[in-house]
Amino acid sequence: MPDNRYSIHTDAASSPAGRFGTVLDRIEVEVAAMSERGRSADYVPLLADADPGKFGMAVAEPDGTVYGVGDWKQSFSMQSITKVFALALVLSLDGERIWRGVGREPSGNPFNSLVQLEYENGIPRNPFINAGALVVTDRLLTLTNDAAGRVRELLRAESGNPAIDFVPAVAASEAACGDRNAALAHFMASYGRFDNPVPDLLAAYFRQCSIEASCADLALATGFLARRGIRADGSALLTSSQTKQVNAVMLTCGTYDAAGDFAYRVGLPGKSGVGGGIIAVVPGVCTLCVWSPGLDRRGNSVAGVSALDRFTTLTGLSVF
Repeated sequence: MPDNRYSIHTDAASSPAGRFGTVLDRIEVEVAAMSERGRSADYVPLLADADPGKFGMAVAEPDGTVYGVGDWKQSFSMQSITKVFALALVLSLDGERIWRGVGREPSGNPFNSLVQLEYENGIPRNPFINAGALVVTDRLLTLTNDAAGRVRELLRAESGNPAIDFVPAVAASEAACGDRNAALAHFMASYGRFDNPVPDLLAAYFRQCSIEASCADLALATGFLARRGIRADGSALLTSSQTKQVNAVMLTCGTYDAAGDFAYRVGLPGKSGVGGGIIAVVPGVCTLCVWSPGLDRRGNSVAGVSALDRFTTLTGLSVF
């Protein structure tokens, strides 16, 4: 759990911003009554056994105060949520260059689709589908020589939790079932889109996706996106403009081919992962993470989307 830079609250009366505690309690009750919770991801064997009945949610304020309910301290597989942190690192180290190799448009196709790459000359639509994330990971690998390690380092520093780590068995499971990702990588490599050999890139990508963290960790770690790029220690990770870019792409592309519906229901920048987690940002106000492993057919947590929908409805907090 986070170190003593942060205050952990579950009692709504403990802070003037205690409305978050009250809202979270109400959402937990409503989620518990849901009859349809989706199915755990089955294409990664080690994720398939996750209990769809699990639910956790945390809200962190810009000063590091965090509120949570349910299984908010239980670690889960971040999967595609790591793509946000990889993109932020590349922007911080390399500026606008990354946009030469990846677009900023919604894909309209599943996250692991090969379709658009063929007629768009191997340039992925955005950095949050798998093909685009491979481009980002390749650049981070070139810049740092340890892409997954730098993502882990950022997560540990921003959450205050040095225990955040990879799960080698999950990375190995993904590699063993990673034919589609390998196909994406080799196809893009045929267009000269990568600096690094495909096997090295895939190893870094699977390792990055295997990181485990809790809702509390991720609500805190995402805080720089609510603070205009300012890290927990007061230094700048991103400029205000770069923070806007990341939040904008999260809003339009962060939930696979359901981004329009997510924007309609939730009204916040968000990024989901097939481990069942979703992070979301209310700029200047708070950051959120919700987790429930049951997914819809597009790969987003059923209870997670519902909980975020209720949060913005009950609080009136959205970007619209």
